[in-house]
Amino acid sequence: MEPKPEQSPHHAYPDHWEADVVLRDGGTARIRPITTDDAERLVSFYEQVSDESKYYRFFAPYPRLSDRDVHRFTHHDYVDRVGLAVTIGGEFIGTVRYDRIDDRGRPASAPADEAEVAFLVQDAHQGRGVASALLEHIAAVARERGIRRFAAEVLPANNKMIKVFRDAGYTQRRSFEDGSVHLTLDLEPTEESLAVQRGREQRAEARSVQRLLAPGSVAVIGAGRTPGGVGRTVLRNLLAAGYTGRAYAVNRAFDEGLATLDGVPAHRSLGEIDEQVDLAVIAVPAHQVPEAVADCGEHGVQGLVVVSAGYAERGADGRELQRELVRQARSYGMRIIGPNAFGIINTAENVRLNASLAPESPARGRIGLFTQSGAIGIALLSGLHRRGAGLSSFISAGNRADVSGNDFLQYSFEDPDTDVALLYLESLGNPRKFTRLARRTAAVKPVVVVKGARHSGTNPLGHAVPVSRIPDATVSALMRQAGVIRVDTVTEMVDAGILLAGQPLPSGPRVAILGNSESLGLLTYDACLAEGLRPRPPIDLTTAASPQDFRDALAEALADATCDAVIVTAIPWVGEDGEAETGDGQVLAAALHTAVAGGSAKPVAVVHVEIGGLAEALAAASSTAAPRRRPTTARTAPPDGEASTDRTAATDRRPATDRTTDTDRTAANAPAAPRPPAAPAAPGTTPAIPESPPRPGRIPAYPAAERAVRALAEAVKYAQWRRQAAVPGKVPELLDETIDEAGAAALIEAHLAAAPDPRGRQLGHDEARELLGRYGIEVRPTLPAPGPDAAVEAAARLGYPVALKTTAPHLRHRADLGGVRLDLTDEDALRRAYGELTDLLGKPAELLPVVQAMAPRGVDTVVRASIDAAAGAVLSFGLAGAPSELLGDTAHRLVPVTDRDAAELIRSIRAAPVLFGWRGAAPVDTAALEELLLRLSRLVDDHPEVVSVALEPVVVAPQGLTALGAAVRLAPPPARNDLGPRRLPSY
Repeated sequence: MEPKPEQSPHHAYPDHWEADVVLRDGGTARIRPITTDDAERLVSFYEQVSDESKYYRFFAPYPRLSDRDVHRFTHHDYVDRVGLAVTIGGEFIGTVRYDRIDDRGRPASAPADEAEVAFLVQDAHQGRGVASALLEHIAAVARERGIRRFAAEVLPANNKMIKVFRDAGYTQRRSFEDGSVHLTLDLEPTEESLAVQRGREQRAEARSVQRLLAPGSVAVIGAGRTPGGVGRTVLRNLLAAGYTGRAYAVNRAFDEGLATLDGVPAHRSLGEIDEQVDLAVIAVPAHQVPEAVADCGEHGVQGLVVVSAGYAERGADGRELQRELVRQARSYGMRIIGPNAFGIINTAENVRLNASLAPESPARGRIGLFTQSGAIGIALLSGLHRRGAGLSSFISAGNRADVSGNDFLQYSFEDPDTDVALLYLESLGNPRKFTRLARRTAAVKPVVVVKGARHSGTNPLGHAVPVSRIPDATVSALMRQAGVIRVDTVTEMVDAGILLAGQPLPSGPRVAILGNSESLGLLTYDACLAEGLRPRPPIDLTTAASPQDFRDALAEALADATCDAVIVTAIPWVGEDGEAETGDGQVLAAALHTAVAGGSAKPVAVVHVEIGGLAEALAAASSTAAPRRRPTTARTAPPDGEASTDRTAATDRRPATDRTTDTDRTAANAPAAPRPPAAPAAPGTTPAIPESPPRPGRIPAYPAAERAVRALAEAVKYAQWRRQAAVPGKVPELLDETIDEAGAAALIEAHLAAAPDPRGRQLGHDEARELLGRYGIEVRPTLPAPGPDAAVEAAARLGYPVALKTTAPHLRHRADLGGVRLDLTDEDALRRAYGELTDLLGKPAELLPVVQAMAPRGVDTVVRASIDAAAGAVLSFGLAGAPSELLGDTAHRLVPVTDRDAAELIRSIRAAPVLFGWRGAAPVDTAALEELLLRLSRLVDDHPEVVSVALEPVVVAPQGLTALGAAVRLAPPPARNDLGPRRLPSY
C-alpha cells in the first residue's frame, strides 16, 4: 500500500507530482514524493543497495543510514528540499533528492535558483532507465519551484551516473575538482532534451506492448472446468493457434487432484506454478479481478489482458473500479489491455499467440490491427480473412484503460513484421501525442484510421478519457496533416489496408484502366475523376480477351512511363462456343502475377465481377517477388532465417520521386503547394532503398470499381504526403526581424493583470490591433460613430471612400442583414447611409456603428487560431460568407505551421480556385496570405495565453491584403501534457 502523506509544515503535499512511468524494459513504476511515512521503506531500500553503489552516492563507505539520515531524507518542504522515489509493489527501487543552494553551495531558499541533486538506484534495477526517468521528473519539479540549474558531484568511476546526465540533452558544463566530476545542468528544456525524452518514451512504450504480444508463458485465469465460458474459450483458442510458449490454466475452484486441463498444467493459483508467468489473461467476474491481479503482481507477471466486463461501461461505479484496477496493476509494474477486452493475437512464427475470443487465428501477414471495439474487431478480422490478407498483430483494447492506440503506434513504428497499421478508434485520450506519433510512424509505413463516435460529442461508455470538443472535420484535417489515412468505414479501412500492404506506393495520380468490359471500365474512369485521379481512357480488351491478353496488356501498361498505377477490370470471358464462362480465377490470377513480376514497381488493383476463385488466387503472394529491406531502427532487424513468405510482396515505399517524375500533377483550378526536391532523410525516418528491384506480390481485388479507386486515391495522397515529408518545411527567417516577442509578452501580461479572471478577457479593437501589430499583423483602424456628425468627422480623419458598419454582436460580419454600407465617397452618401442603417436596424446605441477606410477590392477570407486543451493550437482558414460556413469549407493545421503547411492550408479548401484566378478573375496575393498565416501561427505558439484569434474579414487583393476586423481573447493557458516528463495517462 502507498502511504498516506502527511502535510508538510511548509507546503502541501504535491500530489500532481505523482506519475506512472514506463521503464526501458517495458515494465511500469510509480514516481511520487517521499513523505515522513516512508522511513521503513527507505531503510529497507538502502539495505538492498550494494556497497559500491553506496560508495558512489556518499563518496565513502556508508553501510547503513543513521536515524538522522532517515529523518533528513524523509522530511521535505517540497520547495527547497524535495525527494522523489520510484516504487514497484509499494517498495522503493530508486530515489532522487535536491537541496536548493546559493552560489557558495550552502543551503538556501528562493530566489536562489540552483540546487544540488543526487540519485540512488537499487542494483537489481539499474539499467532499466530508472535514473533517467527520475531526472526528467525532478527537473520538472525544480523548474516549478524556480530552480534553473542542477549541480552534481560524481566520482569519475561512476560511469553510469555520468552517462545519465550526459545523455539527458540539457545544456551542461563539466569540470574536475577535488577528485570528482562537477556537473552543472541548465534545466530549461532544449530540442535535444525533448528529443531524448520522446525517444526513450517510444522505446519503453513499444517494449511494453512487445512484452504483451510475445510472452514466453501465458496463464489463463478463470479457465472453467467444463467446456464453454470465456476463460475456457481463450485457453482453447490459445492452444489451437499452436502457441509456442508454455500455457497454464488457473482457477481457484479447481479440484486439488486436477493436474491438467485441455492438455496444459492446471493450478489453483499462480503460486503453484514453478516458473514466472509473463502474461495473464484474466477471465473472472469483476469482483474477483482484484484478487487475481494481486496474485499476478506478487508472482512477477509482466502484463495482463483483462477480458472481464463490468467496469466503466456500467457507469460511475464501474468507472471507479476501472481506475482502481489500473492503479493496482501499475503498482506491480504491469500494463493492462482492457478491461472488457476481446484479446490479442501475434502471428509471428516463433510466437503464434491467440489470447483472444477469436476462434481462428488469422493468417500471418504484414498488417497490424488495433481496435477499441470487440465487435468491430470481429468484423475486421473476418473481412481481412475473406480478402486473403494476413495480420502481424491484433489488439482489441476494450475500455482502453491503459494500453491505447498511442502505445500501438509506438510498437508498430519499429515492428519489422508490420508494414501497415490499421486503427479503429472511438476516443483519443491524448490527441497531441497521437498526431505526433502518427506523423512519425506514417513517415515509414501507412497508418489507416477509422474514427467512431465522430458526431456524438461524447465518448463511448467505458472510455474514461477527456472529451475533446474539436469538430470532426478539424480532427480529420489534423490527421491528414500528420500523414494519417482517415477513412469513414471499416470496409474502406480493409480496402486501403490490403492495397497498401501488398502494393508499392504510386508515383502520382495517373491511372491506366484496362479490362474486358467497356462499361466496367467507364465506371472505373468516372470513379477516378470523382476521387481526383487522372485516368487515361480505358483500354477495352473485349469480352473475348483471354488471360494471356490480360497479361500482355498489363505488362504494357506497367512499362508505360505516362501512368503511375493500373486498375484491371474483369468479367467472365466468352469461350470458344460464344458463351460466357465463369472461368478459372487462378488462370487469370497467374497471368496477372506474371505481368506484375516482370513490370515496373507500380500498384495494381483488380475490379472483378463473378469470377470464381480470382480474389483468393490474387491474394496469394507471388513466388517471384524479391525480399524487401525494412526501416532500420533499434531492435527491428529480424533474425536470420525468420523471413516470412508473406514478406515477398516487395513493396517499395520510397517517395516516388525516386522512380518516376510527373511535373504536371497540379489541380485544375489551384496550383499545388511548393514541393521541394526529395532529399535523403535522417536515418530511421524513411524506408531504406531496396537492395533489389521491388516486385509487388499480393494483388488486391475489389467487387466494385469505386472501392478500388477510393483505396488507390488514398494511396496517392499518402504517397504525396510522404514525398513532401521527406524534406520538412520551415518558418522563414525574415519573420524574426519584424516580430517583437518581448513587447507582445509585456502587453499580454498587462492585459491579464488588469482584469484577473481564470476565464480570461476579450480585447477591445484597439488593444487587439496593438498586440497583433507586434507580430507584423496590421489591422485597419475603425473609429466609433455614435451619431451622423461623429461618422462624418471620422470619415474626414480616415479619408474617403469609407465603410459604415455595425459592431453589435448579432450583426457583426452579417452583411446579408444590411449592417454594412460600402464605398461611401462623400459626406452626403455617409449621412444618407447612416440614416438608412438606423431606420432599418435600430438606434445607434444598439448598433454600435463604426467607420473604416475602404480596402482594395479582393477576395474576403477568414483566418482563425484557437487552442483546444487536448489537441493544442489549431490554425484555420476559409473564405468569408455563408456558403463556406454552410458547407464547412474550412481547412485546419496544427500550430506551429511551416511555409509548406501555410501553402497547403490555403489550397486545401474546395473554394481555393477563387484565389487563383477562377473564371478569368485576377489571382490574389497568396504569398501575402501565407505570410499572414505564418505570423499568426507564430503568435499563438509563442504566447499560449492567446487562446483565440479571429481575423475577419481579411481581404486579399492582387497586391497585398487587408485585415478589417480582429477579435483576440486572452486567458491563462491550459496545461500541456506533452512537454512535461514522461507519464502514463490517468483517467
